[in-house]
Amino acid sequence: MFRITELARQFGLSRSTLLYYDHIGLLRPSMRSDANYRCYSTVDRERLATICSLKQAGLDIEGIRTILDVAGDDTTSVLQRRLYQIGAEINALQAKQRMLARMLRLKEEGGPKPSVDKEMFVELLRAAGMDDDAMNQLHVEFERRAPEAHHHFLLSLGIPEKEALMIREFSAAGGSR
Repeated sequence: MFRITELARQFGLSRSTLLYYDHIGLLRPSMRSDANYRCYSTVDRERLATICSLKQAGLDIEGIRTILDVAGDDTTSVLQRRLYQIGAEINALQAKQRMLARMLRLKEEGGPKPSVDKEMFVELLRAAGMDDDAMNQLHVEFERRAPEAHHHFLLSLGIPEKEALMIREFSAAGGSR
């Protein structure tokens, strides 16, 4: 027979863990001593070894209880369900790993590229029939109506801060210097 502290030490557990297992009915001592100490048999020790193994495999308390209390196919279904859960966790972790790798790659490459850059925007405006005067007027109106949005728009085109400020200054002056 093993006392609670002795059994707990054998498995690297705390005494309170075994008290908890007793409280929830997962591992009850086989008997009590005359001094009312919990005493565990070798069968109880084997049950605790099984509990620890299942816990190490990632099963929760209810899964462990099902395996220990129910015989046959239910044990298989609990183990299969946990195996599936672990597979899903691995897939989720691999997806996170790929995302972090992409983020690091982007950081090394100087960050994400704007989907529309300055050159493409100018080409679009020219294709729409705008000349330099019309483009200047666009910036003048943009600056007049929404100066902060104009600034953010210019930066979104990949235009450096200094150049964006020069365009805004030119636009605020009505397109003339």
